[in-house]
Amino acid sequence: MNSQIKRIRYKVRRQPVEVGAKPGSINIPEGALKPIIMVYSYNEHELVSSEGKSMQVILSQFKKCCEHSHWIQIKGLGDLKLMEEIGTHLGINPLVLEDIVNTHQRPKFDEYDDYVFCTSRIINFNKDHELVNCQFSALIKENIIVSFEETHDEYFEAVKARLKAGKGAIRTAGPGYMCYALTDTILDNYFVLLAKAGDMLDEIEDRLYTNADKSVMYNSQAMKRILIIMRRASWPERDKINEMIRTDNPLILPEVKVYLRDAYDHCIQIMDLVENYKEITSSIIDLYLSMVSNRMNEIMKVLTIISVIFIPLTFVAGIYGMNFARVDPVTNKVMPGNMPELYSSHGYVYALLGMFIIAVIQVVIFWKKGWFSKL
Repeated sequence: MNSQIKRIRYKVRRQPVEVGAKPGSINIPEGALKPIIMVYSYNEHELVSSEGKSMQVILSQFKKCCEHSHWIQIKGLGDLKLMEEIGTHLGINPLVLEDIVNTHQRPKFDEYDDYVFCTSRIINFNKDHELVNCQFSALIKENIIVSFEETHDEYFEAVKARLKAGKGAIRTAGPGYMCYALTDTILDNYFVLLAKAGDMLDEIEDRLYTNADKSVMYNSQAMKRILIIMRRASWPERDKINEMIRTDNPLILPEVKVYLRDAYDHCIQIMDLVENYKEITSSIIDLYLSMVSNRMNEIMKVLTIISVIFIPLTFVAGIYGMNFARVDPVTNKVMPGNMPELYSSHGYVYALLGMFIIAVIQVVIFWKKGWFSKL
């Protein structure tokens, strides 16, 4: 892992708020990607998949596979017409569609008459080692789950592989189980991200003890921000999964709730790791600042010792630098109260010798006090 952590990149674009706007207004974010639609129709015996960019691919798949369960994966939210058609054909409340395109929702679970709606946060490092924080949304109806993602990146390859293999309960436990499988994959990515974060913290800590510089503090602060983002995602994710476990909605089958309890346990583990890493990060920052402070104190101590040694020497030099002669060199008149040593033989040597003795005495005293051993 690189020692230099790049600046965190996550979704900072926010839709301009229109005061007094009609609730349920669908405002497509600026720069949103055009949608790619993947439809997977499956039952215990077969899996049929198709791909397109309009509502037509979904409707044709419904007609062709009327006895199947359907997972509709929509990657990209930049099509207002598609969102309106989905709302019309599936009977989705406009407030839900508004939450889907407003990609700054916290993880949550909402129940309606014949469907449920949930959101999660997809957090991972991209190929440039930058943190990406995207929204995942899912609509669950009878035999249908529609998932929405902001980007065209593939996050659910493992789920698709299980779906193609047809093993386990993924083809038979309904759309509620598929929602669990997608949520569990998101949580597994959290563990991968936290493992990378742990490696980064170990590297930062090693540099702290061997070759500490300003990058230690900068990287620690970047890591702390990553953990804050993960904390904001994992805490409401726990509450969302807990609501799914406690609900009596028939779309979340009792056998699915067994798996959801396992996901809940994973979420608790993630929260514990996030809090532990946050404490380690804060400790690294505090330790670095303490080391800088101690280093400054050591420098100030050296300068103080040097100053204390030279202050009396400077005092002596200043005394004899006043040049108040004892005898007037012109009139040879003796001037009482002036320096008798100004014209003494070898006075310069004696003055230097006296200053040297004073310095040695001070050094011996400081040595006995242990000042030099602590430098």
